[in-house]
Amino acid sequence: MRSQNRKRAGKRAVTAMNEEFSAPELACVSAPDTGKRLDAYCALHFGVSRTRAAELIAAGLITVNGKKAEKKYPVCENDTIAADIPPAAELAATPQDIPVDILYEDEYLLVCDKPRGMVVHPAPGNPDGTLVNALLFHCRGRLSSINGVVRPGIVHRIDKDTSGLLIVAKTDEAHRGLALQIAEHSFVRRYEAIVAGKMRESEGTVDAPIGRHKTDRKKMAVTQLNSKPAVTHWRVLAESDRYTHLELTLETGRTHQIRVHMAYIGHPVSGDPVYGSEKYSLGLAGQCLFAKYISFIHPITGENISIEAARPAYFSDALRRAGL
Repeated sequence: MRSQNRKRAGKRAVTAMNEEFSAPELACVSAPDTGKRLDAYCALHFGVSRTRAAELIAAGLITVNGKKAEKKYPVCENDTIAADIPPAAELAATPQDIPVDILYEDEYLLVCDKPRGMVVHPAPGNPDGTLVNALLFHCRGRLSSINGVVRPGIVHRIDKDTSGLLIVAKTDEAHRGLALQIAEHSFVRRYEAIVAGKMRESEGTVDAPIGRHKTDRKKMAVTQLNSKPAVTHWRVLAESDRYTHLELTLETGRTHQIRVHMAYIGHPVSGDPVYGSEKYSLGLAGQCLFAKYISFIHPITGENISIEAARPAYFSDALRRAGL
């Protein structure tokens, strides 16, 4: 009887492990990576922080050639690194009565003007008070389910300290249609930004791939390694001695795209705490960037919809301080 119980318990344990972990991620060490510490190698190749990599190594969830290893182990060419990385625990967003500025709405979708400082969806460190919490209350839970319970209705995102327009899908059909337009680059998104310095030309294009930063996995960078194409078009609206007011149009929509591209060409967005310089912060604690215009074909009705947001007060104040 005890033996049968142990077998059943073993089966339950195996089932639980299968539910908690996906198949191991595998990586084969190439010559250029030879000699790197195991935790540093895993942070680079498995998309986790170095601290998280060290924790997984200590727990035996990252192995080298099928055996446990120390985080300081110098990897060798042709080593096989296997990583059993538990999925992050998914939060469930709940409705909250938070004001949200709706500029367009029908039964299929809406366009809202996100304020600066508001996170788009719940995440570790920001479990509530987000735009999604506000939208769930406003729409009485009727949002597209394609992106799960944490990001219902969210078709695209903007950063916490970037203000401006976001389109939100209420139905899965609308979500799929909007996502297709983004993939086909027919979805128009324009921004305004204040950047450091003066541009040499009146307009231009940055065509440079973006991927995770080589050493800081929380940052993005222009890189050829594990990157995706990224294209940003810019046009000068005004200039002063130290700053330029730009209009920017996204051809692609990579994480931190405008911020990374502007820093890459030597004109970081003013106030950007990650890619910018305090010298050009204009006293702001976040990037001076807002999503001002959006244009798309309604995925259900076929109507051409264009929405433009009013310039926010913080941005107008920054323009004055910059002499623009």
